Order: sequence, then structure tokens, then C-alpha cells
Amino acid sequence: MKRFLRYVVTAIISILFIQSSFIAADGLWDDNVKADCILILGNKVNEDGTLSPRLKARVDKGLQLFHENPSSIIIVSGGLGKEGYYEGTEMKKYLVDHGVPAGNIIADDQGYNTLKTANNYLIISKRHHLNSVTVVSQYYHISRTKYLLRKVGAAHVYGAHANFFEWRDFYSMFRECIAFYKYWQV
Repeated sequence: MKRFLRYVVTAIISILFIQSSFIAADGLWDDNVKADCILILGNKVNEDGTLSPRLKARVDKGLQLFHENPSSIIIVSGGLGKEGYYEGTEMKKYLVDHGVPAGNIIADDQGYNTLKTANNYLIISKRHHLNSVTVVSQYYHISRTKYLLRKVGAAHVYGAHANFFEWRDFYSMFRECIAFYKYWQV
């Protein structure tokens, strides 16, 4: 029995290592395409209404992509945080303050999780005739987001990671491995 248990634990650890390696590689490899849409996923807004460093890095990456392709539409997606701010609205304000025309930005304040954001993107993309999307988030979140976008029917999905790294990424990577299986059954 101990031998069997050891094999099971070894197999699980091996699977998580392989999956984490794939997630990291996929998330750190930025697709160099000019998509119709840049989809920036939300994160914490500080209590004073400023973007947290992680969220600011995501929005700055989206801003960089917009400067490379100024005809693209930016969708900023996130929910209402416990701090009392809608992430999408605050990201839109930041982008406008940094020179993006308000008409190029759509705020999705109902994207309170990745699946909801993917579903909302599909509705918005049909309304605005968008055919391709580059999702912007932390590197460990890119693979699952691309998977969900494809699962809901988005055809041309790419990714670009925010240039922000911290120690909690190790926990987040493990969380992504588990979350993938949760959404796999959706």
C-alpha cells in the first residue's frame, strides 16, 4: 500500500510540474500579433482608487499593445472589489488619462471571474465585430484565460503577460493548475 501511495503522489507531483511548466511557458511567450481587441483582466484596485501594482502592470502592457496597434479596441474587465471600486471603470480612467481615446475602451464591470469575462467578451465581440483578441494578465493566468475564451467560442486568441512578478506567483501557479480542472468541466 505504501508503494502504491508513493507512486500516486509521485504521479500527481509530476503532472503538476509538467502542467506548471506548460502554463509558465505559454504565459511568458507573448504573441506578437495585431489583434482587433486587447482584453485586460482586472485585479485589485487600492482603497484610494489607484490601481494596485499588479493591475497597473496589466494595464500598462495593454497600453503598450495599443500603441503598437492604435486601431484596436480595449476591453477592461473586472468586478466590484471589496474596496468599493469597479475594476473595469478604474482601468478605463487610467487608460484615458494615458492618452487612449475613450471610444476605444469598453469597460466590463461584470467580469468578476475568468469565465464571466470570457462570456462577456464573446457578447461584446459579436456586437463590435471583433475577430481576434490578445488577453493581458499575469503570465500564470494566460493559458486558462485563452482556454476559456476558445471554449466559449472565440476563434483567434492570443496572450501577452504583464511585466510584474512577485513571490506569490508560486502559489498562483499551483492555484492555476487546480483551477484549470475546475473550468475544464464547465
